[in-house]
Amino acid sequence: MLRLCPTLYPLFSLFFISCFPFLKSELPASQRATLLDLSKLLGSWDVDKNPNPCSWKGVGCNFDNSSVTDITLSGSSLSSDNVLPVICQIDTLQALDVSQNSLNHIPGEFIELCGAISGLRLLNFSNNRLVGPLPSFVGFKRLEILDLSFNFMNGNIDLQLAELISLKSLNLSSNSFSGPLPTKIGRDRALEQLQLSKNQFRGTISEDIVGYMNLTFIDLSSNYLSGSLPLQIGNLSKLEFLILSANKFSGAIPESVSRISSLVRLAAHENRFIGKLPIGITNYVKNLDLSYNNISGSIPVGLLSKPQLETVDLSHNELEGPIPGDVSSSSILVRLRLGSNMLNGTIPATFGKLQKLMYLELDDNKLTGVIPNELGACKILLLLNLAQNNLEGRLPSQLGNLQALQALRLESNNLSGELPLEIMQLRELMILNLGWNSLNGSIPRSISVLNRLVKLNLQGNYFVGAIPDTIREMSSLMELQLGGNQLTNPIPKMPEKLQIALNLSSNRFEGLIPKSFVGLTSLEVLDLSNNQFSGEIPAYLVQLVSLTELNLTNNQLSGVIPPFRTWVLLDTKGNPNLIPHTTPIDTSPLRKKRKPIIVAIGVVVVVALFISAAFVIFIFVMTKRYYKGNVHDSEGEVPPTTMVIQGKQLSLNVIHRSNIDFSEAMEAVSDPSNIDMKTRLCTYYKVSMPRGSSYYVKKLKWNGKIVQPGSRDKFGKEMEVLGRLNNSNIMTPLAYVLTTESTYLFFEYAPKGTLFDNLHGSLGNVLDWSSRYSIAIGAAQGLTFLHGCASGPVLLLDLSSKNIFLKSLKEPQIGDIELCKVIDPSKSTGSLSMVPGSVGYIPPEYAYTMRVSPAGNVYSFGVILLELLTGKTAISEGAELVKTVLGYHSKQNQKWELQILDNSISKTSPYVRSQMGAVLEVAISCVSPSPEARPKMKAVLRMLLNAR
Repeated sequence: MLRLCPTLYPLFSLFFISCFPFLKSELPASQRATLLDLSKLLGSWDVDKNPNPCSWKGVGCNFDNSSVTDITLSGSSLSSDNVLPVICQIDTLQALDVSQNSLNHIPGEFIELCGAISGLRLLNFSNNRLVGPLPSFVGFKRLEILDLSFNFMNGNIDLQLAELISLKSLNLSSNSFSGPLPTKIGRDRALEQLQLSKNQFRGTISEDIVGYMNLTFIDLSSNYLSGSLPLQIGNLSKLEFLILSANKFSGAIPESVSRISSLVRLAAHENRFIGKLPIGITNYVKNLDLSYNNISGSIPVGLLSKPQLETVDLSHNELEGPIPGDVSSSSILVRLRLGSNMLNGTIPATFGKLQKLMYLELDDNKLTGVIPNELGACKILLLLNLAQNNLEGRLPSQLGNLQALQALRLESNNLSGELPLEIMQLRELMILNLGWNSLNGSIPRSISVLNRLVKLNLQGNYFVGAIPDTIREMSSLMELQLGGNQLTNPIPKMPEKLQIALNLSSNRFEGLIPKSFVGLTSLEVLDLSNNQFSGEIPAYLVQLVSLTELNLTNNQLSGVIPPFRTWVLLDTKGNPNLIPHTTPIDTSPLRKKRKPIIVAIGVVVVVALFISAAFVIFIFVMTKRYYKGNVHDSEGEVPPTTMVIQGKQLSLNVIHRSNIDFSEAMEAVSDPSNIDMKTRLCTYYKVSMPRGSSYYVKKLKWNGKIVQPGSRDKFGKEMEVLGRLNNSNIMTPLAYVLTTESTYLFFEYAPKGTLFDNLHGSLGNVLDWSSRYSIAIGAAQGLTFLHGCASGPVLLLDLSSKNIFLKSLKEPQIGDIELCKVIDPSKSTGSLSMVPGSVGYIPPEYAYTMRVSPAGNVYSFGVILLELLTGKTAISEGAELVKTVLGYHSKQNQKWELQILDNSISKTSPYVRSQMGAVLEVAISCVSPSPEARPKMKAVLRMLLNAR
């Protein structure tokens, strides 16, 4: 069986060159002249330094250097097609690779000249900007590989490929071709690989395609194809991969598919298939995905017993009946997904034999009986999801043997008894959802040992007693759902990282709302409804800046309702003694605290005087510099004509307000040696203040006079809004100085530098997967916070790994949050690009819309995820990382993930590799070419937290 790839011929040429270095070039004069012409057009070959064309990068010759056999110009920034006809003057050419460029047209002269080359076997135009219809390939009698994927070509395909009699591999994926599927692809039907995914093809699969008996790979996914599959599809006896996902196919899956002994992968999810599963559908395949269809009937006996089977996904269908339990102890099944069907009966105890099983999802069915003790034998299980069934009995203590488990979801069943202490052995657990069962007893104090837990849901049970005070030690916890139990006082201090929700509703709490809630500055939802809380609503709740929902219904609260921000959804029904906030609040009780208030006022006055004095000194220093007539104007210096307009503290933190010294800072930024780094839009200085603290002082480049003098007041107001943002994963401005030439922003210093430096640059830190995953989660939290700001989303003009700053190797902060507020790319001049963002991170739609959007930020974040997963830069080896990854993803071969993931990290353990694979799927959804197809950041964060 012939397996061809775009790099085949260059590799052969390089092999012969390396094995026979003594051979002297004997290229014909015509070919030497052609290559010299090419060198002039490309400007990439130094003819004087290296007169032998066969040793030039991208030029391959035969074993005795007597003729040129291949030209590889991938990633050479080609935008003009004038080089293509010149290349076709090389009559011995066998392979031409011009992928990863900016070509937008294949000229007719190229087709005419290259079509006459008798030995040309490979053409690769993938990842360019080709537009228009597919040209007719006349000639090209020996062409075996044609790759035009990832372009913008459109129109119908009829006879343009009919003359390619030797074609073995055709890749037209990720274009905009329409009409019916092409059926005339070479008269000799030699085709082995057909990739037409992510286009707009319509209609049915013609029986003519089934006539290509040498086909080993078919990918028709993500089109608008419909109708039923040809019954003769089983005649493709060499077929290994059949990918039909995300279309509108209907009818039953033909029984003949089960007879293809070579079939390795069958993926037909997200269609409209009906009928029963063919008996023997898993006789040969390793990977079966028929999820999100309308398949009915029962699961055939023997379907899960095949020894070669690795993954089965039949979720979101209409399957019924019992789950077959005939599995083998030698099974290599890794993933089994049967959720969202109508399956009944019990969970087979024989599943305990599945020693390779990592993902078991049987949720949203009608399963009954108990959770088998035998599941505790699946030692490498990462995800166990049995939610939304009718399971009963106690939680098996044997679940404590699942030491690798990261997510346990058993909600919405009829489970009873106490929470077994063996659950506390699951130290890798990040999600524990036991809500809506009949569990009882107290919540164990030892639950705090689950220190990686991000989500804990115990609501809707019969837990009694107090919440253990050890809960404060669960430093990773972001969501805590304890509503609908019988819990009582005291309420302990909660983990300060709680962000998503704290639900204590429908319990037996009483007394005052705890003062300890004041530390929950990142909390979005607080539900205290249906308890016996009394007293006034604490004023500090108003200061929880992240709060978007507060439910206090049905308590015994009294007094005046504090004035919450307009974006907070407040519900206080069922508290008859509460008074709406319509009149000024009586402040007489505050008189008892007059002395502390006077002291506080005194402190503020002193600080204000200190700042004023510093500012006066700063004015003096700047004036002195002006009259000295300093004429040097380097990147690091304040120009002598600079006049200070305004300097203002933004931070409410007294420490920062007393540490920041404007005059010291302006002296520091005049010294280029203090430059810590530069970006396209900013220069960062590391400034050490007199009290020993270090800060970033960032100079915005206003070369294009982007912020006009009349907008300075607006700028100040924007900075004040940003300065009040409170999230540990974003860099908020602490102060600013505004001059006639530029502005200087003050930020906390990040001792670990940027993510880029740690992954690719000078710092050289080796980030393990734990650090990379924490950085991904933290950055997602920060971006989710910014997109969800009540005053309107804060968008990032230029989101990349260079503006993800690290306070530690697990604490990221998103920088440059102010740029989109003060810079309008459409009005920029000078060095500022007309397209917002850095190369490799720019969403494709920005080239047309010129508008920063939440979806665009999601795309850029997806690129950052890919950097974390691959260890490669956004532009790697002349190609965009996104295009490289999507190229592998579109092929979906068995080892595509291994070819992408950072091997030094992924080889650490199977569950690390599995988690990286899950995060990779999140990243791919983020970098979808279609903005509408990308998830919102809140969904991205959820998927990352659930990544298993």
